[in-house]
Amino acid sequence: MKTGLAAGLTACAGLVVSSFPLQAFAGESKPLRVISDHTAGGFQFPESAAYDPRAKVFYVSQFGGSKLDPAAKDGQGKISKVALDGKVIEERFLPAAGETMNKPKGIWVKANRLWVTDIDSVWIFDLKTKKGRKLDIPGITFANDPTVIGTSLYVSDNRADRLYRIEPADFLNANIAPQISIPLAGRSIYPNGVHPGKRGEVLIVGFQSPKEPRGIYSLTKDGELRELAKGLGRLDGVYQLRDGSLLVTDWNSGSLSRWTEKGGMEKLAAHFKGPADFATIEDGKGVTVAVPDLPGSQLRIIRLSR
Repeated sequence: MKTGLAAGLTACAGLVVSSFPLQAFAGESKPLRVISDHTAGGFQFPESAAYDPRAKVFYVSQFGGSKLDPAAKDGQGKISKVALDGKVIEERFLPAAGETMNKPKGIWVKANRLWVTDIDSVWIFDLKTKKGRKLDIPGITFANDPTVIGTSLYVSDNRADRLYRIEPADFLNANIAPQISIPLAGRSIYPNGVHPGKRGEVLIVGFQSPKEPRGIYSLTKDGELRELAKGLGRLDGVYQLRDGSLLVTDWNSGSLSRWTEKGGMEKLAAHFKGPADFATIEDGKGVTVAVPDLPGSQLRIIRLSR
């Protein structure tokens, strides 16, 4: 079901940027090392992957089509259900028949809900029934990555240099009229990947041109913007490990890396054409990371161990 909503947009100003030593990022445990690296093919420009712990599968967004055109409204987008070894289980899991998706990008999964961005909108789906609702986001130019923190959904716009907040996050019911605000705008961050921090903050990585490397930031609940690292690259996906360190993907170096406050960037896996937004499974023995290589039309499944 497609629904366009009118929503009030408000912007928060006066954000403070500061560098700081945050204990939540003190993760200085043993270095991670790659123990396996498997490449799965058969994808059409995969942009994002998310792990569903209930079904124990990945969901992978795909642009579809024969050329890489992330802003084309051509109706060829889809989300596939993928096994943990990279084998496609269901090519077009979402959207349901009769619904059109263009260029789906970031995916977020929580309980039986799935959110995915699509150029100038964000979808929400019920993973059991496949019921969906599309929410147009007024003013957004390139909806990229979603994340849910509490009852709020955050969506990055890496071209307009904005972060949007949608409340409530679960707007699947057609009777719900979500409120849309802009808690971050015009800070030269160009937010791409977003992820919940350990203290309820929004972790943000920036993406811009190759000559203008961006960094890692944290937006607190009270609207304080904190700079964790700067000038790292064109960062796409971000995930905070249990020890507080971060996994990030970088288009400049074509790599998956780990960032710590003391050690900086530690490259883990390289030779990606364009490492996009990834899915992570963390257990007691290590971490499994499924990284879409967008221009390479592949999904790399990397196992990390300490």
